[in-house]
Amino acid sequence: MKVAILTSGFFPVVDGVSIAVFHRLRRLSQLGYSVLVLCPDYQPIAALYPNWSQYVGEIMPGVTVRSLESAPFMGLASERNVQKKSYPALLQALSTFQPDLIHVDEPERLQLGWDRIPAIDYARQAQIPCVSFLHTDFIGYLEDYFAFPTPVIRLMQAISRRIVARIYNAYDATLVSGAMVCRQAAQMGIRNAIQTELLGVDLAQYDLGLRQPDFFARRYQMPELDTKLKLLFLGRLTPDKGWKFTIAALSQMAQKPQYRSLFAQIGLIIAGSGAMQAEIDRSLQHLPCPIRFLGQVDPMEVPALLINSDLHLTTSEKETRGLTLLEAMAAGIPVLAPRAGGIPDTVQPDQTGLLFQPRNIQDFATQLQRLTSQPALRQHLGATARQQAAHLDWSAAVDRLIQIWQQVSLSVQT
Repeated sequence: MKVAILTSGFFPVVDGVSIAVFHRLRRLSQLGYSVLVLCPDYQPIAALYPNWSQYVGEIMPGVTVRSLESAPFMGLASERNVQKKSYPALLQALSTFQPDLIHVDEPERLQLGWDRIPAIDYARQAQIPCVSFLHTDFIGYLEDYFAFPTPVIRLMQAISRRIVARIYNAYDATLVSGAMVCRQAAQMGIRNAIQTELLGVDLAQYDLGLRQPDFFARRYQMPELDTKLKLLFLGRLTPDKGWKFTIAALSQMAQKPQYRSLFAQIGLIIAGSGAMQAEIDRSLQHLPCPIRFLGQVDPMEVPALLINSDLHLTTSEKETRGLTLLEAMAAGIPVLAPRAGGIPDTVQPDQTGLLFQPRNIQDFATQLQRLTSQPALRQHLGATARQQAAHLDWSAAVDRLIQIWQQVSLSVQT
């Protein structure tokens, strides 16, 4: 089977979409598929990603990556999106490759660049199936990136929902990973959603033997962290990741005497890069605990980083599934996250982590204090999370995706 995958992002950019596409490609290569990947060109930002060329061309047996002309996305220096003038090159690449099926990740983002629903015209002409994957809550991002009055934001979101639903309904199927996201898709007006577990973790990488008592001293020259309870933020340093709330919550907690013991025992580790790094550093430097920025962490280093941390903390309300949550589970550490988006599909309260009410600083503080003050609770949550992660293998997730591709292909043919 020949599959063309159109994706809004790929390595060297490290995010949920890129990681999911990479693991998908690795499994498809193992199974002998022929795959063409079309993604934005990252050469214009080679200063940020000097290894960009490693992810172009034949990157593994049967898998070829071709980059298309790109432009900055949402004003972020580290992000790119396809340009309208690259669409003829896309059509030519598809015509030459002649796929049996087209899979499109984040078509709404690609549509912004191409000003048309990606690949639908080619698929209809070639009479082949074309499916999409709903990864990201871009509509929710509007309130994070635009400082308009709330009524204006709500109007923009309502209009955006109609546009996004029209895009996804144009495909033969829209794939979603998680029941909460499936319900959200239905509320948006997406009528063709298929839900199953389509994301995972590479369990072989999460060997608990990677845990070392002096890990941060040896790996990052930060010995002060090895004696602390390590709270890890792993992800982009951008507004959609809930950083405004994080800054406000930790700042308010630092002013209250009842949290002095909490700050005395913790160290904050922030792994990632983004436009908010300077603001985060400036806003949190007064906290009475060590704060260390690791910058962008190579995906191969993430398992050891998680395993040598004590809990994973996120305040993002826009996650559809949250790959970092699944990775934390595989590492055997508990998660603290808001009860929002697709997070409840991943984190079971008092089983694999704790959830707090979104934008509720008091509840956030209460749940964080529970985790930091109760070692037995952390151990229980981490152990249960690791047991559940055993059912989230990437190979099984990709095999389920292939089954859906085959089912959609049969329905289109009939």
